[in-house]
Amino acid sequence: MLVPALVGVAFLVVPLLGLLVRAPWSDAWSILRQSQAAEALRLSLWTSSLATVIALVLGVPLAWLLARSSFPGLRVVRALVTLPLVLPPVVGGVALLLAFGRNGFIGRWLDAWFGVTIPFSPAAVVMAETFVAMPFLVVTVEGALRAANRGYEDAAATLGAGRLTVFRRVTLPMVAPSLAAGAVLCWARALGEFGATITFAGSFPGRTQTMPIAVYYALETDPDAAILLSLVLLLVSVAILVALRDRWLRGGSV
Repeated sequence: MLVPALVGVAFLVVPLLGLLVRAPWSDAWSILRQSQAAEALRLSLWTSSLATVIALVLGVPLAWLLARSSFPGLRVVRALVTLPLVLPPVVGGVALLLAFGRNGFIGRWLDAWFGVTIPFSPAAVVMAETFVAMPFLVVTVEGALRAANRGYEDAAATLGAGRLTVFRRVTLPMVAPSLAAGAVLCWARALGEFGATITFAGSFPGRTQTMPIAVYYALETDPDAAILLSLVLLLVSVAILVALRDRWLRGGSV
């Protein structure tokens, strides 16, 4: 078991070491100053964080519904919820464009009634990231709810607690580690999202160009800048994931 495990670690780590080996360290500061890394990183951080908050607000009730309810078509609903996990992100971006684009079946009414145009805006970035990342949260929390001991919830209900109180005071504390793990996975996936974002939000520096998109365009014109931008994104992701794991996921499972 040890050898395959070590091979697995090497398979994941060696490509990342390639970034460190090829990075132009002597000119790193001047290249980063000339690039738009700061704006792209700032945009990626706040949009991925907002996408995670939206996923928490919508995804936790959805996970509860899938785990604790029984109705005709439940399997179909579960398959649809997890579909973005296997769907090519570009296809997700096309679907968002057809639904919320200026000529989409919802977007045209938003534009006509409220003057709201979503595509190629920061809101489109958040929507694309939420669409792709929220299933990670839903799947994690649903699994935890299925494994949780329902006897505690039944006991609280027997003692007179309402459904909302039971959910807030009993259910949520039981699944808190998995909820934190799902949120971290959701945030990490949103931070690295590329295909749906560039399709639905485009690539406008300072407005919709996130770090993965900035890396893609830099790779075509300035490979050294692409390597450094990749390293910045890698270091930020690792630092935040390690910090969150130590704070919230000690003893949990990510």
